Amino acid sequence: MEADDQAIRELNATWIDAVNKRDLACLLALMADDVVFLGPGQAPFGRDKFHIGFTAAHQQSLIRCVSAVEEVVVVGDLAHTVCRDSVSATPHAGGDALEFAGYRLTVFRKQPDGRWLLARDAHTVAPVVK
Repeated sequence: MEADDQAIRELNATWIDAVNKRDLACLLALMADDVVFLGPGQAPFGRDKFHIGFTAAHQQSLIRCVSAVEEVVVVGDLAHTVCRDSVSATPHAGGDALEFAGYRLTVFRKQPDGRWLLARDAHTVAPVVK
């Protein structure tokens, strides 16, 4: 199980790195075909709509995300993580960065070839009250 735990941690690090580098192709490669994303104030959406929000956010702002893995649980071919995330979005048009923070619960599914893919993702990331 230690190898799976490490693989999940590396996948999370790769995900965050790809978010910060605007690497949509990398993110899509890390997702299961039936992935579902859940977030406050929005309907669940899948892989087919992920790129819309991701692209719009990066067109409007410089996005920087930091993620601290607080828990990894692996049970057979399923795993989940709990991460504490912080995000800053600095508008390209100028102005102060917007700060967001919260937690993220991600479920991963192991593929027949041994790779782990993101299957479900739910977060509580919200604006930071100063």
